[in-house]
Amino acid sequence: MDQPLVEFTAFVNKLRHDHPTFRRSRFFDGRPVVRGEGEKLPDIVWLKTDGTGMLPEDWGSGFGRTIGVFLNGHGIQEQDSRGRRITDDSFLLAFNAHDDGVDFILPPDEYSPNWEVLIDTAAQADDYEPLKAGTTLTLAAKSMVVLRAYTGPEVEVDYSAAASLAARAADEEAQEEMVQAQTKAADESEAKATQA
Repeated sequence: MDQPLVEFTAFVNKLRHDHPTFRRSRFFDGRPVVRGEGEKLPDIVWLKTDGTGMLPEDWGSGFGRTIGVFLNGHGIQEQDSRGRRITDDSFLLAFNAHDDGVDFILPPDEYSPNWEVLIDTAAQADDYEPLKAGTTLTLAAKSMVVLRAYTGPEVEVDYSAAASLAARAADEEAQEEMVQAQTKAADESEAKATQA
């Protein structure tokens, strides 16, 4: 059995399962159009290697073997079973079908100020630091890189009984302090009214 392939496939499957960006039930409606300054990003943006959006005339150009696609996690036009709007992280997928490596410039801050590499099919590095918008990423020949908008390190939630009791005690302490502050303010107000 090819254990690395099994692990890779399991990771890709989990990524799809955990992120509604990859499980949309409706077609994207973004088109390669010119946006006005300040307009929100569409649900999908196709990108050239220089990190700028593709226009209709770009589809016939030679660099079409290396493209990127931005999937806007805030552009999902669907609701969950309770009627709440679905949102997710935004993702950037960069594809290189060339026989050589190609430089791909990450799009500007409006897409995301920072990106983290989740998948690199060329396995160029085991661990990436977050990449800033505008950074040049070299895509290896015949490879794909999946990046997620970076919002900071993931925090593991402690669901233990001890953590629950500690949180409850902290809440009770905060409530007690608030009651004491309100009582003190009321006493001071009453004292001023009595003096007047």
